[in-house]
Amino acid sequence: MTSLEGANVLVTGGCGSIGSTLVADILDRDPAMVRIVDNSEQRLAAFVGTYSDRRPEIDSVLANVRDKDQLAVAMSDVDVVFHVAAMKHVPMVEDNPYGAVQTNVAGTRNVVEAAAEAGVDRLLGVSTDKAANPTSTMGATKLIGERIISSFDANRPPDALTLGSVRFGNVVGTDGSVVPLFYEQLKRGGPLTVTDPEMTRFVMGPDDAARFAVDSCLEMDGGEVFVKKMPALRIGDLAEAMSAHYAPTFGFDPAEIDIELLGAKPGERYHEKLVAEDERRYADERDDRFVLYPQYDDLEITNDLEAEYTSKHARYLSQPDIIDLVESVLEDPAPASNGDGSTDNPPSTDTRADGRGRDADE
Repeated sequence: MTSLEGANVLVTGGCGSIGSTLVADILDRDPAMVRIVDNSEQRLAAFVGTYSDRRPEIDSVLANVRDKDQLAVAMSDVDVVFHVAAMKHVPMVEDNPYGAVQTNVAGTRNVVEAAAEAGVDRLLGVSTDKAANPTSTMGATKLIGERIISSFDANRPPDALTLGSVRFGNVVGTDGSVVPLFYEQLKRGGPLTVTDPEMTRFVMGPDDAARFAVDSCLEMDGGEVFVKKMPALRIGDLAEAMSAHYAPTFGFDPAEIDIELLGAKPGERYHEKLVAEDERRYADERDDRFVLYPQYDDLEITNDLEAEYTSKHARYLSQPDIIDLVESVLEDPAPASNGDGSTDNPPSTDTRADGRGRDADE
């Protein structure tokens, strides 16, 4: 498959931050139809309404990936599936592991089986860096999701459904992630809540993430996990850069913005990992990515990895580069200050104060 032109495409979790950006990218590729699957009636109605000028290209189904019968209806006449729906908030999943197993493990199996039974041609699952040698419940469930997809591909009949996965680092600017959280905290004059300033994170923009997912789906032979090479940043650098850039806009002195250190939460890594030590021997290196082949494939693999691929040893963004990335994803432009620390925009009522909000790859 070389393009999505004329294809019927389904996106699970299509109203989320990554899912909605993926939908926008797919629509630019001239599909016959995009079907958005989400479990929130309100989000689905609002999101589909933004594409009122694109009907009948846009279709929607209110469904939960935990319900295979609902998915069977949604898969009718679909050619390509992007499976994005998941529980992704690390602390929330630590507190609710059973729900994460239902969604990330059983839900992935439901999506795969429903797609196969409906005669879908291709399916790509969206995974996370936390699946590499996982230390959190969320990462563990996403790793199992990857393995379900690769195993199903290995046992498919020839010329049947082709399946693969992509692993993302943090997608900057997604709902509840650290960039919009810091932005809202700066509107109020701080403090910025930071886990640890020396923590590092891989980062990518949502448009890059969507493009990488679609390109990987079109390229895959089956069973692979695609890992994009990407830069990283220190959380302390992000806090300092955003404070210096945005605090004056809101009428505050950056030197007076306090930083509150919270420490890591259960399951949280100090440095992120996209290719684990045990995966290096299956990682084929390309210019812009690594391709992790199934461990049962007998392939000749070449790469320059001398250790795990982690954010500790990645190229770090400078503070000007950080601001360029932040400004490219913030939908709420900085309002003019009234000169007293207030603006014409009301302050956010978001009470999350963990320095991260939800994980940035959600």
